[in-house]
Amino acid sequence: MSESKLAGQFFDAAIGLLERVRDEESGSIAAAGAAIADTVVAGGRLFAFGAGHSSLAAQDVVYRAGGLALMNVLAVPGTLGVDVMPATLGSALERVDGLAGAVLDSSPAKAGDVLVIISLSGRNALPVEMALNARALGLKVIGVTSVAYAEGTRSRHSSGGFLRDHCDIVLDSKISIGDAELDVDGIEAPFAPASTVVTSAIMQSMMAAAAESLLERGVEPPLLRSGNVDGGHEWNGRVMTEYADRIFYRH
Repeated sequence: MSESKLAGQFFDAAIGLLERVRDEESGSIAAAGAAIADTVVAGGRLFAFGAGHSSLAAQDVVYRAGGLALMNVLAVPGTLGVDVMPATLGSALERVDGLAGAVLDSSPAKAGDVLVIISLSGRNALPVEMALNARALGLKVIGVTSVAYAEGTRSRHSSGGFLRDHCDIVLDSKISIGDAELDVDGIEAPFAPASTVVTSAIMQSMMAAAAESLLERGVEPPLLRSGNVDGGHEWNGRVMTEYADRIFYRH
């Protein structure tokens, strides 16, 4: 069977974006990892939030083999994925004022914790207000977003600001406006989005930086092992017991 030219072009585009992020965001990724390590050492908790497809990268660092056991999803009902019916409801909820504050007020997040907010465009009310409210509560906010949107689109939040404007640390995914890497004659719409690939890589690189920062301090990173290898369940049980007061996906 012959190779697909377009498939190859997508890989090239995704690899190019990953290389740009690696080279241009290395300092910010290290800073994010250090902030996470600071929180782990201080007894704080870790949360990740994303709506729609941005939620995939948040879920990718929660309760998984090789991941930090302390990372929790900060869930906003109705916004996590296409399991909601109708799927368009999630997009609508991202534009609702006041929702982020209500979620944070009823969550276990408190001052001294870290919240990673993932939003490709960073322009909707939900991620912007999530960052504003989290910082007001004393959380450290790490934003994972595409700065291109803040430079080429208008905010949908009443403040006129974007996610990047309300974070302690910003990681730029470099994704272009529209999130589609291929544009081909004969196909009306651009296609082949790379945001999930790149954003998930940013999240995992951040976790690696956090593990490195903990190691430098002589602290064993609280990592989970695969349940599909011998001894994995026993290992994870010990970690979850030790850090039970900072893990919320079990309660």
